[in-house]
Amino acid sequence: MAKFTGYSVLALSAALASAVLASAAQAESMDAAADDQCEDCRTIVVTGANTGYVAQDIVTATKTDTPLLDVPQSIHVITREQLDDQAHYSLGEVLRYVPGTTVGQGEGNRDQITLRGQNTTADFFLDGVRDDVQYYRGLYNVERIEVLKGPYALIFGRGGGGGIINRVQKSPVAEETFGAARASVNSFGGWDLSGDINIALSEKTALRVNSAYEKIESDRRFVDGNRFAINPYLGVDLSEDWKLGFSYEYVNDDRVPDRGVPSIVTGAGLPNTPIRGYNRLFFGVPGVNRTTLEAHIAKLRLDGQLTDNLKFTSTVLYGDYDKLYVNVYANGAATSQTGTVALDSYSDPTKRKNLIGQANLIWDVETGAVEHKLLFGVEYGDQDTRNQRLVRTPGSPALSLNLTNPIYPTVTFTTPSRDTVSNVKFFSAYAQDQISLGDHFDVVIGLRYDSFKIKGTDFIPLVDRPFARNDKKVSPRVGLIWKPQENISVYSSYSQSFLPRSGDQFTTLSTTTQNLAPEKFTNAEIGAKWDILPNLNVTAAVFQLDRTNATTPNPANPLVSINIGKTRTRGVELAATGRVLPNWQVSAGYTYQDAALRGNDFVRLSQVPKHQASLWNRYDFSDAFGLGLGIIHQSSQFAAIRSSATTTKLPSFTRVDAALYFDVSEAIQLQANVENLFDTDYFSDAHNNNNITPGAPINGRLTVRVKF
Repeated sequence: MAKFTGYSVLALSAALASAVLASAAQAESMDAAADDQCEDCRTIVVTGANTGYVAQDIVTATKTDTPLLDVPQSIHVITREQLDDQAHYSLGEVLRYVPGTTVGQGEGNRDQITLRGQNTTADFFLDGVRDDVQYYRGLYNVERIEVLKGPYALIFGRGGGGGIINRVQKSPVAEETFGAARASVNSFGGWDLSGDINIALSEKTALRVNSAYEKIESDRRFVDGNRFAINPYLGVDLSEDWKLGFSYEYVNDDRVPDRGVPSIVTGAGLPNTPIRGYNRLFFGVPGVNRTTLEAHIAKLRLDGQLTDNLKFTSTVLYGDYDKLYVNVYANGAATSQTGTVALDSYSDPTKRKNLIGQANLIWDVETGAVEHKLLFGVEYGDQDTRNQRLVRTPGSPALSLNLTNPIYPTVTFTTPSRDTVSNVKFFSAYAQDQISLGDHFDVVIGLRYDSFKIKGTDFIPLVDRPFARNDKKVSPRVGLIWKPQENISVYSSYSQSFLPRSGDQFTTLSTTTQNLAPEKFTNAEIGAKWDILPNLNVTAAVFQLDRTNATTPNPANPLVSINIGKTRTRGVELAATGRVLPNWQVSAGYTYQDAALRGNDFVRLSQVPKHQASLWNRYDFSDAFGLGLGIIHQSSQFAAIRSSATTTKLPSFTRVDAALYFDVSEAIQLQANVENLFDTDYFSDAHNNNNITPGAPINGRLTVRVKF
């Protein structure tokens, strides 16, 4: 049998696309097209309808056009309207209002989250395609954000043990020209400008350009930066049933990474706590701490109708990322309020090239009284990574910072401690059937096959050490849905995922880890969804997520992972989203999670508060004037996995935010947002026991939006 490579798959997809386009050009228009005007109005269809804070449909959860009510999984969607109302500019800011999702510090240089007890830097997607490089993702070109909870390898492949975050990109709109601009300034001195322009080049071609520049300022001394991004997106209606889109994004990010403050020893047998009184002190070295990113991200998408009941979709994404991270940080706890704190440092340059392609067929078919929505798909990826790490000369004097008289040391990086190249090739094939058994029962069942191959070389040993591993896994998904009436569903689901031993970023495999089986994630969930009104829904879910072959960063040396065996996260999630009244919108949620090592309840998973709750309201007093009010509560959490009585514990906190909205006219809107209205002193997130971020004090932001 001929050997199929990933490039063969992409070539086959391209050939298939060419063939179906040729046949589609000769085919007559479908009668159903007139009934699908909402989809036809978009040049590239990637989203369902949004009404205020409510998203009615989602395509990434199943890669099919399925109402959220019929997806047997806990999903939280943040629409563009809610993003604008809350004036959120980063994923971290957005996800603080999503209970069950804990924002990590990410060492001050990247997005990092914990979902259902599973910490990740790579479970991020763009229009359903893997976007796993470590960086801060902008929201200027985003239509909405989807948080899918629970392992879900069937659609997304490896990783995603606790869930995934998907950004849905703004796409061109045919036969319409419009534009919008935004400018804002905050009380720390930061400001930004952004624009969104859609140009109808012809009846069948449109160009949408989003761009943004942000000047970053902070309440923390020496922490600043700037970011520029631009994203032109060309969409073409090749025929009435076929649509082609090409997107290119350029990102240039240059900022000071901030790893916060250390902990302080509180007493024998008691957990350490974040040190207080030093919220502005920079535990790095000004002029040395720096992270830069230059990224080029291109996306090609083709969607079309082969027949009246057979649809084809495909996406190819290419990304070229060049990142540098130079870092000095607290590397020990303070023994007193006026003593010294140990520091450590390194320089970490990374280059990554991603080529990922996927193609899907969605087939609607009936067998007697049973309706099927069949999904068949393939995915291929080729990812090249070069990562290095430079440290100070061994034996050089230890670094420290005096709390009462901080004099920053001189730091240089001369000695390589890591130098690796790796190549990952993966191929996946998956099939799913959404079965409708009459008006009241649905079944979702599917399987995915993944072949994940990594090979590379570690250049640091005296003799270059090659490493390699090939994992082949099958991941199932089963969901049962009962609909006692049209606007209510009760579901149960079972799903699995896996994570290869090369981890999120595949920088190396040790002689030990390359012989270990992948980590495995198994989720069982029971839930209910109720569309009380077309624009108001409530959801509830109970889940249990088991992780086997689990590893975690060693609290004594976060750069090294340790095997801890089996973990279990149990929880309850409640949410309500939409319009309570015509002029009152809400987004509310509560999550309870209990995450521990199985068989040893003392060992608690890191960055998993037992209780999280959030509530955001917008109330419009008139057509021109509105008020926003939000509250976030998070109970205490451990900064690292609790393996000893002194593991650092972050205290619980409650934060209140507010906003005022005033429409000067249909084209001009003024908005004022206040974060941390009551100036609460709290600690928002952490990376480990001694890298803890103080929450920002009260901060105001004034925004002007203009539409044209």
